[in-house]
Amino acid sequence: MASKRNGTLYLGVTSNLAQRVYQHRNRLIDGFSKEYSCTRLVWFAQFDDLQDARACELRMKKWKRAWKVQLIGERNPDWDDLFLGIAR
Repeated sequence: MASKRNGTLYLGVTSNLAQRVYQHRNRLIDGFSKEYSCTRLVWFAQFDDLQDARACELRMKKWKRAWKVQLIGERNPDWDDLFLGIAR
């Protein structure tokens, strides 16, 4: 999740992406994403195993910001909000 292009980034894991993004977009969850207006889904990855997803999250949280920005740019160069594509 991001506040805007090249803005504040939020990283998390969920078992229901569409529901979680809806919650962030509508600021229904108190915390970092609400405080910093991280309401745009700009990147996501899917995993078959929740433990693999959590391990990936923990690794990525240790990454430098530039690495995360590069990863987003590779798959979503315009930082489009991907929510509409998953909320069907």
